[in-house]
This record gives sequence, structure tokens and C-alpha cells, in this order.
Amino acid sequence: MSLESVRAWLAAYAPDLPIIEVEESTATVDLAAQALGVEPGRIAKTLAIRVKDEVLLLVTRGDARLDNVKCKAAFGGRPRMLGPEETLALTGHPVGGVCPFGLATPLPIRCDVSLRDFDIVYPAAGSLNSSVEVTPERLAQIVGAEWADACRPGHSDP
Repeated sequence: MSLESVRAWLAAYAPDLPIIEVEESTATVDLAAQALGVEPGRIAKTLAIRVKDEVLLLVTRGDARLDNVKCKAAFGGRPRMLGPEETLALTGHPVGGVCPFGLATPLPIRCDVSLRDFDIVYPAAGSLNSSVEVTPERLAQIVGAEWADACRPGHSDP
């Protein structure tokens, strides 16, 4: 059902963005990068986090990591990842398909500035084998996201 909510949302707000469906799983950054034939940084992972009493979605490049100091400066507190059940209940998307489109509950959305390292990024599209190809600026614009600097620069760990 999640893919269908994304399909309906994109039809209403960004009908020019087709959903890319693949046979392989795109449930993790590495799997998505392999399935789409792109580097892991281009996968726009969506994190469901809680800071104090606020839940928000943070979309960041696939190989970036949350930085507690930056998150405190950007959001006013230390981030805590939501569990899979709460993420599914609030977003309507399963972990591995979480995206800022077609949400079950309206949530604040932030795009990490690390996304701007790429001209094209690939967020999930609500299922474990779907994605969308979009520029970071367009992504932020269509979902009404604010930009934030909350992650360590995206580079593969040694």
C-alpha cells in the first residue's frame, strides 16, 4: 500500500517523476546503489528521528552519518532513531522504503546539505524495491523541506 500512496502523491505533486521499480531489493543503501548502478552516496536515505518531543524526517546522502553536535545545533537536541513499528505507523512506509512522499502523517522534513554534493539523488518510493530519480533541490522543493546541516560528510568508512 505504501508504494501506492507514493504513486498517488507523485501523480498529484510531481507527475514528471517516474517511479523506478527493480527486481532486486533497494532496502539498504548498498543494495539500492547496486540495483540502480550508482554510488552509495547518491542514495537519498530518509531517517525517521525524534529530537526531544518532535518527530521529523531527515533525508541525507546514503553514506552520511548523523552527527550529534550538528544535530543539536540544527534541531536543538540529540536525535534518536524511531523503531521500525513507529516509523511504519507514522510514515506509512516500511523501513527500507521510507521516503518523504505520500506520508500517512504530516511530518516536518529536512534535507541534509550533504545531498547537494550530487546533481541527482535516489530516494526510496515507499517499498523495498522502488526509487525516484530527482535533483536535491527539486526533492526539497516538492516535499516542502528545509535544509539542515546535521550529518558528517558522506564518505565510505575505512
